[in-house]
Amino acid sequence: MLLPAGETIEEIASRFSWDVPEFFNIGGAVSDDWAAREPNRICLEHFNPEGEPDRLTYGSLSRRSNAFARGLRSLGIEPGDRVALMLPQGFETAIAHVAIYKLGAIAVPLALLFGVEAVDHRLSASGAKVLVTTPGGRDKVSAIRERLTQLQAVVVAGESDDSGDAVSFDGLENGHPDGPVALKTRADDPALMIFTSGTTGPPKGALHGHRVLIGHIPGVQTHHEFMPQPGDKLWTPADWAWAGGLLNVLLPGLLLGVPVVSSQAQKFDPELAYRIMAEMKVRNAFIPPTALRIMRTVQDPLSRHRLDLRTVGSGGEALGRETYEWAQKVLGLTINEFYGQTECNLVLSSSAMLGVSRGGAIGKPVPGHEVAVIDDQGNVVPDGTSGQIAVRRPDPVMFLGYWQNEAATKAKFIGDWMVTGDQGVRDAEGYFSFFGRDDDVITSSGYRIGPGEIEDCLTGHPAVALAAVVGKPDPMRTEIVKAYIVVAPGIEPDAELTESVREWVKTRLSAHEYPREIEFVDSLPLTTTGKVIRRVLRDQAIAEANTDTGVTARPG
Repeated sequence: MLLPAGETIEEIASRFSWDVPEFFNIGGAVSDDWAAREPNRICLEHFNPEGEPDRLTYGSLSRRSNAFARGLRSLGIEPGDRVALMLPQGFETAIAHVAIYKLGAIAVPLALLFGVEAVDHRLSASGAKVLVTTPGGRDKVSAIRERLTQLQAVVVAGESDDSGDAVSFDGLENGHPDGPVALKTRADDPALMIFTSGTTGPPKGALHGHRVLIGHIPGVQTHHEFMPQPGDKLWTPADWAWAGGLLNVLLPGLLLGVPVVSSQAQKFDPELAYRIMAEMKVRNAFIPPTALRIMRTVQDPLSRHRLDLRTVGSGGEALGRETYEWAQKVLGLTINEFYGQTECNLVLSSSAMLGVSRGGAIGKPVPGHEVAVIDDQGNVVPDGTSGQIAVRRPDPVMFLGYWQNEAATKAKFIGDWMVTGDQGVRDAEGYFSFFGRDDDVITSSGYRIGPGEIEDCLTGHPAVALAAVVGKPDPMRTEIVKAYIVVAPGIEPDAELTESVREWVKTRLSAHEYPREIEFVDSLPLTTTGKVIRRVLRDQAIAEANTDTGVTARPG
């Protein structure tokens, strides 16, 4: 499972082989195994803005998850049942996850920021029998409780007593013994259902086996440069309900014995992010590209925050050359970009230590994963030719299938290639670059244009904080490039800025890629994982095209 030694990623890949046992249980592996060896070892530290952080040991995680597992069993949870978690980062979230896995049940993580309809869809589609949440989450679900016919109980963290039809988390945990409880599960047994982000359609439940954690370790070790190293400590602002927060940070950290820092902050605050990393002595961070772009708006952050970062990984969307170079200049380190999907995560990665690092490129295949760019028939295309990024099965990090959706699962494959729906290219040196989802690619005057490169260029403009680019239907050019821009603090958009932004792209990319239409907005539609939902903007642009007045720029 751990990466062998080697000076290049190719050398390491030649020596690597998977060792996935027949039986493996995530819950036991991330708590009981460590508790038996080092019960007082710290596994979690919770940031306290008012004072000293709270700390949890592996011994406590093991015992408390055992007790909570028995509590869930008393509510009728059996192997294969779905238990949803709608919680912030914190000890209770980790305890609940571990308990669910120990029971052989299936964890269904949900973001606290989800609205009522989003929660309704996921609880109904998964058939969750129990929801573990906060008082606010309980209130949100109460409005739709009658529709959730399979939901039998709501467990509330943060309240000491049972109230109404809800059960107290503390009461459920404290009311049961904490002796060993982990079920013997096979590595392929289902453990986790993570819903896709919904950037291109209705979210689907991607079902993963216990082996998914084993499958993530080489990727984590690649972008965190042979973690664990002495003093390593992990943190991410990403919600643990997302594959990035859960499978790139929390569970790998627990498995590798690396302390994980948590914070209950729900809205990303760049100053707070710097403060957490400084005060908690974070050595390893996973920070999504959108969060990094927001952090770029903070002037001279190291004058106020003393960081001691060893590695920073980023993924979920294209990082871009501008942010890559900013981190080298301002933070003094090279961000290791990586790539994956909810269905098959962390299969491409950069690693500056191994010499795999290039601004604007994702990186190379992580040892143990076969990744290629293919055409619509499943043929690997020559280097330098664009196509769809695909991963060959079998692969321990790959999903078991979409929950109760065989048609969608089948459509995800061309032969043994799992298609990602992401357009990309591989160069002669083996680097992969990503330039957009299939639906995001813009066809303008015969050119196929990926939005990622334009967005990266736009955010390099000193007046631009965030940007999203879509194709807007046009009778002459098929589509034109339209940009939605959030300006930097203190900037007032006007016609002069519109022209400045256009010229910025023209001179740095090409004349056919500049945004012919620009709209300044207060915010962009984002998923809870920080990805821009281009589908929303694209639909808006199509609606505008149907009633277009001929004005091609709307500053202000």
